[in-house]
Amino acid sequence: MGTPYRKILNRQHPSRRPCLTAVLRMAGLRPTRQRIALAELLFAGAHRHVSAEELHAEAGAAGVEVSLATIYNSLHQFRQAGLLREVTVDAARSYFDTDTSDHHHFFVEDEQRVIDIPAESIVIQGLPEAPKGMEVTHVDVVVRVRKA
Repeated sequence: MGTPYRKILNRQHPSRRPCLTAVLRMAGLRPTRQRIALAELLFAGAHRHVSAEELHAEAGAAGVEVSLATIYNSLHQFRQAGLLREVTVDAARSYFDTDTSDHHHFFVEDEQRVIDIPAESIVIQGLPEAPKGMEVTHVDVVVRVRKA
């Protein structure tokens, strides 16, 4: 991860709320009750991929009252702050990855699920030079698969 937050997010701590509050502040985000609750759901365990709808359902099951619009806004704010990576699988569907390191993804069409592909597993050749005054920040590869 390119940001200093991952070490804090990965810590096992009985109460993650103070840690998450600090991470949100360091990322330039106001630690509202809803943002902290969503961060607890997102960063509670291993790295994962989640859609806004899935996070909304998890929030509801956890007793966190939050609208789907707030979920979308929070996910995009977390992404802009470098806490999440967005994986767009088509024009109408995105997943948010808690692992912001350089890697690629399989999209399992039958299951609507995203799986990591290690960055070193894909070699990209012939990438064009960026336009003058710009730089390539990263390349996202999404390989679509389905059960044979």
